[in-house]
Amino acid sequence: MTQKQAETQISALFDRLFAAWSAGDAKAFAGCFTENADYVTFFGQHLKGREEVESSHRQLFDGVLKGTQMQGNISAIRFLNDQTAIVHCIGNTKKRQQKNYSKNRESINTNVVILQDGEWKITAFHNCRIKNFNFIVRWLMNRSSK
Repeated sequence: MTQKQAETQISALFDRLFAAWSAGDAKAFAGCFTENADYVTFFGQHLKGREEVESSHRQLFDGVLKGTQMQGNISAIRFLNDQTAIVHCIGNTKKRQQKNYSKNRESINTNVVILQDGEWKITAFHNCRIKNFNFIVRWLMNRSSK
């Protein structure tokens, strides 16, 4: 497989991930991950394995995240070898009642994806909300650098 083909397949993996979220389909969402995946949420919760990813997201999709939609795009793919890549992706969700995606809900995630049985899957995922430093943090940082 060429690098371009791999990039296309990895992009399709993330398109499936976003579509599964938007459909509220926890099984399809978890299906984008390996059986033994590590998934760290932006709250710092560490889910271990596809079953925990599915169970956790089923609760979210049936509860607080019911009806949310997700969009995202890959910002970088770095291949470590022919079967492993690090993928950075910026994603965003919107609630049912929102018309547009809010910039302050953007997150960046770091993913390790592997080629498993001819299909790319996420084996490690770490998500973090994108935040700008407020005035006080910027002031403290400037003081400490002097």
